[in-house]
Amino acid sequence: MAKEVYDASSISVLEGLEAVRKRPGMYIGSTTRKGLNHLVYEIVDNAVDEHLAGYCDKIQVILEQDGSCTVVDNGRGIPVGMHEKGISAERLVFTTLHAGGKFDNSAYKTSGGLHGVGSSVVNALSTYLDIKISREGYVHHDYYERGIPALELEEGLLPKLGRTKETGTCVNFLPDPEIFEKTRFVAAEIKSRLHETAYLNPNLQIEFEDKRAGSEETVIYHEPEGIVGFVQDLNKKKEVIHEPIYFKGENEGITVEVAFQFINEFQENVLGFCNNIYNAEGGAHLTGFKTQFTTVMNSYARELGILKEKDTNFTGADIRNGMTAVVSIKHPDPRFEGQTKTKLDNQDAAKATSKVTGEEVVLYFDRNLEVLKNVLACAERSARIRKTEEKAKTNMLTRQKYSFDSNGKLANCESRDASRCEIFIVEGDSAGGSAKMARNRNFQAIMPIRGKILNVEKATIDKVLANAEIKTMINAFGCGFSEGYGNDFDITKLRYDKIIIMADADVDGAHISTLLLTLFYRFMPELIFEGHVYVAMPPLYKTMPSKGQEQYLYDDKALEIYRKKHKGEKFTLQRYKGLGEMDASQLWETTLDPEHRMLKQIEIEDARMASDVTEILMGNDVPPRKAFIYEHAADAELDV
Repeated sequence: MAKEVYDASSISVLEGLEAVRKRPGMYIGSTTRKGLNHLVYEIVDNAVDEHLAGYCDKIQVILEQDGSCTVVDNGRGIPVGMHEKGISAERLVFTTLHAGGKFDNSAYKTSGGLHGVGSSVVNALSTYLDIKISREGYVHHDYYERGIPALELEEGLLPKLGRTKETGTCVNFLPDPEIFEKTRFVAAEIKSRLHETAYLNPNLQIEFEDKRAGSEETVIYHEPEGIVGFVQDLNKKKEVIHEPIYFKGENEGITVEVAFQFINEFQENVLGFCNNIYNAEGGAHLTGFKTQFTTVMNSYARELGILKEKDTNFTGADIRNGMTAVVSIKHPDPRFEGQTKTKLDNQDAAKATSKVTGEEVVLYFDRNLEVLKNVLACAERSARIRKTEEKAKTNMLTRQKYSFDSNGKLANCESRDASRCEIFIVEGDSAGGSAKMARNRNFQAIMPIRGKILNVEKATIDKVLANAEIKTMINAFGCGFSEGYGNDFDITKLRYDKIIIMADADVDGAHISTLLLTLFYRFMPELIFEGHVYVAMPPLYKTMPSKGQEQYLYDDKALEIYRKKHKGEKFTLQRYKGLGEMDASQLWETTLDPEHRMLKQIEIEDARMASDVTEILMGNDVPPRKAFIYEHAADAELDV
């Protein structure tokens, strides 16, 4: 357990609050809804840290009617005493970057918020933030407006609202519309994150309540089975081949907890967490687990005669095909890449997961030989199919040449420097022709596709690889594919730094973009996770005023603003129904020119939710798709 005394002396300061409002993306990733929801996670993570320290077992998250969010915990309450810096410790936490108990190892043994900027960043990016702290027999109160304290303090201490026997912290904040593109929280994403947190903390209860009109609901998350239940949830619609396997161990102060289960499908789903934070890009802990698991299983395969002396070892992908796993570690001093903590960088985490995995997996399989044989049978089958598919794919790809204007499809660029090159996937011969004329041939390639590609969520692997459009893309990208059978995707061979989907701004264009994104997510997910996939944003309108300059507008909101600014003025409005309506110069100016174009980068924050949503929207089961559409209708953006 952490230090018993958690008071003003537990709060350490590294530097002051600077430039958060000016560069919010540095602290929360973006100012889109992803960044908006991240505000909730920052406050929730602080409450979870109290749970990890042994002082909190209930958290409540409320989306209020006015658009604000309230997070309540029954922890110790943020210290309110006078800090050596001359102000209340609470004010230090909410107004100073890198101020908090997370830097004092005696206050928190492990923590997800180790960057120490969460509370102050949420404060800086909110129209207001109201906080009530119950501790030392009183309810203490403070209030901020856009990060600036709004209450006068007597002798530097917070005002008291009354007496209480409870302890804990209640934070209510309203995101600032000056910062965020949209300020309506996405309940589905928040619920997914909270449910995830409940799985990782079996002794914690989290209550979610949505009080917004039309979205009212209350959900309680409590998962006493922990990550075993998490794995079962991930596999609830799959055909499993054994019961979940669970182990836990510790090495050099790092606690390692793993649950895994194999299913009768060719896919791999391994999720990594450090101090309750999901690491979307993995990191050292996953590397240690995967490497050691592969070593152990290859050793078993040779002992059992499944691999002969002349045979090469199974690849890691062979062995993990069909695996669903959750790897969760608690680290006293984690190093993450970026404030959003997408990748763990500690090499001692790899050592710890490797050691614990090596010991515990052997201990389990020595006692469960039939499960071991079933798992190795999956690897054996995967390897056999992989080798067959590699031969078929090699034959398939060698039929097409990677050349300029290959068979009327790819109009390649002249440069071979992948870091400079970009490829536009364009629907239709008309738009493709304009794009070929408009592009900069030095670094921009154009690949026209005919209509809507195959929906890979519903198709078998042989149909996917037989599809002409998909074959052309795989060949052009140069890095292979990584879904189940092949698993030979190599991101280092990617020929283009940017893969840009350029479709019409209508329903058909949106459908084409969705089909392409489904292909990338299921067969080449690393393209998305490593930030290579974009969607072009061609303008919807062009205004031609009787006086003044012509202007391109990219959405209906921009048109509404334009009309307000030019009220009473005469202008002609052109609506672009498709890219083919633009000539080459217009297409270059609005959509291809790196100096002026608008691109949306595709990101995935919640891998579990992304997989589920892809299956719902692109799969064969209609009722869940209808339910999802009804549930999220309020979040839809309509083209009017």
